[in-house]
Amino acid sequence: MHVIEDVWEGAEAFPRVVLTVGSFDGVHLGHRRILDEVVQEARRREGTAAVLTMRPHPRRFFAPERAPNLLTTDAKKLALFEAAGVEAVFFLPFTEETAGLDPREFVARVVRDRCRAVHVVVGHDFRFGRGAVGDFDLLASLGPAYGFTAQQVDALLLDGERVSSTVIRELLLEGDLEGAEAFLGRKYSLAGEVVPGRGVGRKLGFPTANVLPHVAAVPAHGVYAAEAIVEGVAHVAAVNIGIAPTIRQEDVVVEAFLLDYDASLVGKSVEIVFHRRLRPERKFASPAALVQQINRDVADIRAYMARRS
Repeated sequence: MHVIEDVWEGAEAFPRVVLTVGSFDGVHLGHRRILDEVVQEARRREGTAAVLTMRPHPRRFFAPERAPNLLTTDAKKLALFEAAGVEAVFFLPFTEETAGLDPREFVARVVRDRCRAVHVVVGHDFRFGRGAVGDFDLLASLGPAYGFTAQQVDALLLDGERVSSTVIRELLLEGDLEGAEAFLGRKYSLAGEVVPGRGVGRKLGFPTANVLPHVAAVPAHGVYAAEAIVEGVAHVAAVNIGIAPTIRQEDVVVEAFLLDYDASLVGKSVEIVFHRRLRPERKFASPAALVQQINRDVADIRAYMARRS
């Protein structure tokens, strides 16, 4: 898969580009429906299945203090695009200049001149241009003048609920991993760098990797059965999300205890794949009581993951 880090500077030209445009946070089943259309249409035309996506997320540009936490990093998004059959990805830097393009400028300068699209596939809620005033009808009407046809894909409904990144974030905040997995089409994961902690877990006999999730969507506080992927290898992990009330931690932390891994992880990137929420976070009467519960949690997680293997 070809990745053009900046659509304004990339010199690559691809044959008969079938393009979709969007943020695609989560690359959930609704997004997959759009990507499937792109890939199928590209094959029919013997062309190139391509995605134009924004960086950063537009809502992080306009209102960073109110922006949603993200379901996918750029690296995860690219891996999911490639798995879906996408052949080229254009990143559009979302700047004041980009946000200020009116719909016709966006179509002319980006869709036609930079991506060279011959067919554009968009979702049911697609908006574009300054003030998000452009919609599918405008896109389709501009197509003949700029050399492309346009297609709109309906929303995907599961059990009457529209699949969306917003709903998935809400499910994660409720600790509903199964609901989020149903809409994502895969288990939810977050990735981050392991940073030094206070060493409390190691003193208790359970050295944990403190994962800095940056702007990733973090599930509800609690204890989870998970896998921690380190340098491409998956390790069974017990993950605690919360404030560690027994040891008076003030900030929310994501702590992963890898059951059969003893090397230092500080400075490494770790992806945590969530399998099951065991219990909510709670305060214990003493560190000894906490250790007893962690031992029970680890045994439960080991047995649960063994049954799944």
